[in-house]
Amino acid sequence: MTTQSEAQPAFKPKKSVALSGVAAGNTALSTVGRTGNDLHYRGYDILDIATECEFEEIAHLLVHEKLPNKAELAAYKIKLKALRVLPTAVSTVLEQLPASSHAMDVLRTGVSALGCCVPEANNHGSAGARDIADRLLACLGSMLCYWHHYSNSGRRIDVQTDDDSIGAHFLHLLHGRKPKASWVRAMHTSLNLYAEHEFNASTFTARVIAGTGSDLYSCITGAIGALRGPKHGGANEVAFEIQNRYATPDAAEADIRKRVANKEVIIGFGHPVYTVSDPRNHVIKEVSRRLAIEAGDMLGFEVAERIESECRRSRKCLQIWIGSPPSPII
Repeated sequence: MTTQSEAQPAFKPKKSVALSGVAAGNTALSTVGRTGNDLHYRGYDILDIATECEFEEIAHLLVHEKLPNKAELAAYKIKLKALRVLPTAVSTVLEQLPASSHAMDVLRTGVSALGCCVPEANNHGSAGARDIADRLLACLGSMLCYWHHYSNSGRRIDVQTDDDSIGAHFLHLLHGRKPKASWVRAMHTSLNLYAEHEFNASTFTARVIAGTGSDLYSCITGAIGALRGPKHGGANEVAFEIQNRYATPDAAEADIRKRVANKEVIIGFGHPVYTVSDPRNHVIKEVSRRLAIEAGDMLGFEVAERIESECRRSRKCLQIWIGSPPSPII
């Protein structure tokens, strides 16, 4: 005779490869896929603000909790402009990195170095955290371009420009000249679309680190490491490389059709939340189309569009445009 406890099988935990439907926390910053195909920042639909707002407006909304009025926006731009300069020690660290370094590795290293030079206060106050967020928004472009020019040509560039926006500043440093208005607008729109995405992997990483009581620089350094991975932000690179394989739209269609038939994964397509399509897609696609027309080179756009069409035909969920818009500006 066996007892009841002896007769019962041992407990076996349910296996899960994606904790779908499990609440990991709360955020007021954004909601993703609330109706299956939407993205909101603090209640604002991304489709209403992506092409209308400057990135600094969206940054102010996310970091400082409100869309700024005209005076507040002007003051915010002045603040950010003053934070573009890099401490000498950070520049020295960036100079040690080889030209073969991945851009995300450069930013990860730069943020860590900045945390040593301008550390967060021990009390981790909200006001101080917002100041750090503003500093990082302002100077990450400076870090990347300083390293790029020094590692490739040995030139120590002046990271200050007279541009009043983060996107224009980055393009100016990268190309060494004031950017076209259309390029700046494209940067605003792209940065707006990328600004926030609820509980993605890098955000979750940052929140785990913050939960240990660590400083904000450590949180962002860890988040950059997560973002770099090919199953997260690094997928953008892979999607762009896929587009660059093909010399013609016809070649792209034939190869993608074969890959779909072989049940191969096509990076840039399929999303666990956006079951219809990525709501940011048609916005960045139109930006890409206008830039291609302006440059007089439609090949990249047409290849990407053909890949999109073939994957739609195969009922794949679209995401490639947000990942890698063919653009001549970077």
